[in-house]
Amino acid sequence: MQDWDDAYANAPYIHDSANYPNSWAQQAAAFRQNKQTQNQYRRLQYGQHEREYMDLFLPAAAPQGLVVFVHGGFWRAFDPSYWSHLAAGALALGWVVALPGYVLAPAALISQMTQQIGAAIELAATQFAGPICLAGHSAGGHLVTRMVCTDSPLSSAVRERLQAVTSISGLHDLRPLLKTAMNADWQMDWAEACAESPALLEPLPNITVTCWVGAAERPEFIRQNDLLALIWQGFEVEIQAVHAPAAHHFNVIEPLTDPDSALLHSIIG
Repeated sequence: MQDWDDAYANAPYIHDSANYPNSWAQQAAAFRQNKQTQNQYRRLQYGQHEREYMDLFLPAAAPQGLVVFVHGGFWRAFDPSYWSHLAAGALALGWVVALPGYVLAPAALISQMTQQIGAAIELAATQFAGPICLAGHSAGGHLVTRMVCTDSPLSSAVRERLQAVTSISGLHDLRPLLKTAMNADWQMDWAEACAESPALLEPLPNITVTCWVGAAERPEFIRQNDLLALIWQGFEVEIQAVHAPAAHHFNVIEPLTDPDSALLHSIIG
């Protein structure tokens, strides 16, 4: 019998893993406090809960479009303040970058988080014109791929503006997670696990999707990555799976700070 808690455990298999959260927070704070970035930073509330807000970074010139990055943390941890620096690459290329927060478990179910991210994208779409590109890491990868399933909470007008979706180390089949101790927080049952698993759902047609994972990640994250790419190949989507050489679960997102990175250009198409 497989140890599912170990299968989804990243920190024990990453060198110096305990220092990553502090490093993320410090880099993000330094980015927000940069003199130039201070003039580009906004916060926008999209719902009534204190966590229903998004941090926005606006380019100096007319934007190329909107990039939405949804953070991970197994739907249980973190907020946008840890990830501000990841806006650097897209911002340098002239894109608005939105980093939405959402209500974490156990205060919210995963299905409710799906609706919250949909509401955040809808509001951001009213503020900025042009194409919309979605990206998310880990649990965030799950949430952005949920946006392009046929039961998406997004309106038809917003769906028509979607240019590309990139799931970075995303979780696309939630059924194995029912067997982990973390489900004490998610309070997820079989019905919700099935209803919220993109790999069990049909994608919207004519969507470009990239499933991006670190080649040095835990085998279960690589399986989850490739699973969606394989299943959705049977639909009218352009989809590919990428294994980033030597990258693990905690550093796979670092190229987002680089405007020339392959990961960022996957996101913006």
